[in-house]
Amino acid sequence: MRWLSALRRVCAHWRLYPQIRIWDWCPKISAPQGGWVTDTTRTEVAGSAPVLAVLTDPELRDELDRVAAAVGVRVVHAGATAPVSRKTWSAAGAVLLDDVAADRCGQAALPRRPHVTVLTVGEPVTATWAAAVTVGAQHVLRLPEQERELIRELAEAGESARDDGLRGDVLAVIGGCGGAGASLFAVALAQTATDALLVDLDPWGGGIDLLLGGETTPGLRWPDLALRGGRLNWSAVREALPRHRRVSVLSGTRRGHELDAGAVHAVVDAGRRGAVTVVCDLPRRLTDASQAALDAADLVVLVSRCDVRACAATGAMAPVLASINPNAGLVVRGPSPGGLRAAELADITGLPLLASVKAQPQLAEQLECGGLRLGRRSALAVAARRVLAVLPDRGSVQGGRAA
Repeated sequence: MRWLSALRRVCAHWRLYPQIRIWDWCPKISAPQGGWVTDTTRTEVAGSAPVLAVLTDPELRDELDRVAAAVGVRVVHAGATAPVSRKTWSAAGAVLLDDVAADRCGQAALPRRPHVTVLTVGEPVTATWAAAVTVGAQHVLRLPEQERELIRELAEAGESARDDGLRGDVLAVIGGCGGAGASLFAVALAQTATDALLVDLDPWGGGIDLLLGGETTPGLRWPDLALRGGRLNWSAVREALPRHRRVSVLSGTRRGHELDAGAVHAVVDAGRRGAVTVVCDLPRRLTDASQAALDAADLVVLVSRCDVRACAATGAMAPVLASINPNAGLVVRGPSPGGLRAAELADITGLPLLASVKAQPQLAEQLECGGLRLGRRSALAVAARRVLAVLPDRGSVQGGRAA
């Protein structure tokens, strides 16, 4: 297949994305000789309020500037002796102080606010902790030893400053039986959504990027990440992942790997906070990673073939999924060799019928030659739109059935 000859070209492009190096999300690949190709020190996070720093130690200022440049936030250094106004204090995305500035700001009775950190180059002493308590600081960090924690704090502050309350929806798609076409339907959902993140959670599926047709698109895949959880910046995640046919995809590869539940939660949460539709393709084996996706899902989509054996298998899985996340629905894919109807399968499984999908001629041939390309009137596209239409009114999943 054509992905075999393309792997070397893809690997060369995977080195282009150092900006994903925010706290717990790190590519295992090393930088090419001469340093990274892109310049993250000049990439300011769009829309972020500047960070206010009041530091007297030049070494501490240099350490902060280096870390802030890596994260992509702008630091405004205030005079060490000048008073900080309430307006400046409240408007900053984060506030970074040394122990002297923290004591002075605490005595000025400035209002309590989040993302206040006290920095020190040495081991914190009693006076440092006392000043941190007085000013209401959430952290006392020693640089450069705790720069990882500072990166996390600055990234969280940047996300909070840009947070407008919008949230994306999360769908978990799983097959009720083998060969149901759940991965294919997950791709169809992602392509139909306005803006989507497709997350491949099947460690032995060979990579969902093949179904999408994006196996040669440069970007990071699961085995190239050392992600242990935490809070991720969506803009950085989006820039590092492959994007093909308007879909950002975090795919597996042609070798098996196990996924960490914390990593899955971090990725899904980043997409949700980025206000995109997150579509998770789950294996039928319920792993910890699958459990994380099911817990986060606004809608669980169980996909089944329309035959007797598939009905039995789907009926066995439906109550297990419903016990984890009751907001679940059924998609039935034709053809039906024995005349079984989609509505009958829904009655047997006890799940509301979200959509039924007619057989689509020449689909297998299309998938072999460039991945899924949805026509607006194709059966998969129509079914995907019906499922996505359920999301704005989540109560309708429990209450009725799609036509």
